[in-house]
Amino acid sequence: MASRRKARILAFQAVYAWDSSGGGAQGLLDFDWLEPEKRESLDEEVATFARLIIAGTLENMGAVDEAIRSHLQNWSFERLKRVDLAVLRIGTYSLLFQRDIPAQITIDEAIEIAKEYGSDDSYRFINGVLDGIWKTESAKA
Repeated sequence: MASRRKARILAFQAVYAWDSSGGGAQGLLDFDWLEPEKRESLDEEVATFARLIIAGTLENMGAVDEAIRSHLQNWSFERLKRVDLAVLRIGTYSLLFQRDIPAQITIDEAIEIAKEYGSDDSYRFINGVLDGIWKTESAKA
């Protein structure tokens, strides 16, 4: 479980880095943006799961962003903080495309990442958006 959390944090950081660099994906899956000693000590299982989330999120960015946009209430997509957006993107990707992972785990993990890296209210906001996406997806199934 701890290794999956580490992988999600890495994926969040990578998607944040991707967004901050204007969409440059060079070296993203090789973790070139990590400090060398952290990159060298990276557990292979963590790296593999993180790569899966990163690649999947970037490949499906259109569907991911559309799902987020459709669940923002009284808030515009452009006003989202980059940290919140990165957490929402990996969480939304997981809800939409990693159906083997229980939705509640995905949402709980996103909340924990938001508590650690976001602002004081980020986790509530992220919980509300991801919960709405999950309910919409559940209704389709």
